Amino acid sequence: MTTRILIRTFLLAVIASSVASAQLFRTTSKVGTTAAQFLKIGVGARAIAMGSAQVGVRNDVTALYWNPAAVSRIDASSELTFNHVNWLADVSFDFAGATLDLGGQGTLGFTVTSLSVPEDIVRTVEYPEGDGRRWDANALALGVAYARNLTDRFSIGFHAKYVRESIWNEAASAFALDIGTLYVSELPGLTLGASITNFGTRMRLEGRDLLFNNDPDGDVGSGPNNVPAQYRTEDFDLPLLFRVGVAYDAVQTQDLRVTAAVDAAHPNDNMEYVNSGLEVAWTEVLFIRAGYRSAFQRDSEGGLTWGFGFHYGVVNGVQVRLDYGTADYGRLKSVHYLSLGVRL
Repeated sequence: MTTRILIRTFLLAVIASSVASAQLFRTTSKVGTTAAQFLKIGVGARAIAMGSAQVGVRNDVTALYWNPAAVSRIDASSELTFNHVNWLADVSFDFAGATLDLGGQGTLGFTVTSLSVPEDIVRTVEYPEGDGRRWDANALALGVAYARNLTDRFSIGFHAKYVRESIWNEAASAFALDIGTLYVSELPGLTLGASITNFGTRMRLEGRDLLFNNDPDGDVGSGPNNVPAQYRTEDFDLPLLFRVGVAYDAVQTQDLRVTAAVDAAHPNDNMEYVNSGLEVAWTEVLFIRAGYRSAFQRDSEGGLTWGFGFHYGVVNGVQVRLDYGTADYGRLKSVHYLSLGVRL
C-alpha cells in the first residue's frame, strides 16, 4: 500500500509541475525565449531513427537523456555509448553516456554533451573582411544520473547537470535536473514513461566585453570619472520539457521483435507535438527503424526518420553496438547520427 501511495503521489507531482510550467494548450509558440538550445538536440542514433519517441523505451543507455528512470532496466552490468553528429550549419554535436549497475542499490550514470561552432573572423563596419581577431561559440553539459527500481514494475530516475554556454569572451552557466519515471505494465511488452527535463536556474551572459569605464555626469572636469561599470544582459530560462510516452512490443518471438513507441511532448518554448517510431529486431542483432518527428507542431521542420543497427557479441559477454539514424529537417538538410556503444 505504501508503494502505491508513493507512486501515485509522484505521478501527481509530475503532472502538477508540467501544468505549472506553462499552459497545457499553448496558442503562441514562444520560440527563441529560452537559453541552452543545444539541450533540445536528441541523442542516440537509435532514438533519432525512431522519431525521438523514447520516453517509454527501456534497455538503452541513451535513456539518460530521454528518461533517466529507464536506465535501471538495462540488461547489463555497464554500458558506454558515444555519438557524433554533423549538425546544421556545420555545427558539431557530441554525446557520451555511461551507466554502471550497482546491484540492488540502483544504477549510476554519467553524461557529457558538447556543441561547437566553427571558428570565424570578427567582422565590423570598418573592417568587413575581418579585423584580425577570431571568434567561436561552444556549449557543454556535464551530468550525473541515478535510477532505481522501487518495485518490480516501477522505476524512478534523476539526472543532475551543469550547463555552460560561451560565445567569444562571454559565458553563461546554470544547473538543471531531469526527473523520470517508468512503469512496466501487467500487459506483456507494454511500458509507460514520463519525464521532466531541464528544470533549473536561469542563464545570463557575463564577460570582459561587457565591461567599460563610465563618466556618470558626462563631465571629465568634475565628479567621478572612469568608474568601472558593466552592461547587464537579460537572463533566460532553460528549455523545460515535459514528455509522456508509451512503448509496446507488438511482436515478440524467439527471433523477431517489433516495438512501437509514441511520445507526447509539452515544451515551455514551443507548441506541443507528438513523436512516433517503430523498431524491427532480428535475433537482437540486426535492427531496422523508422519514425516521424514533431507531428502536429506548427511551422515545424520535423519529419520522417529512419535508420538501422548492428549489435554483435564479441567475447566474454562484451557486445559492440553500432547504430545509424537520419532525420529530415525539411527546408534544412538532413542530419545523420552515428552511435558506437559497448555493453558489458
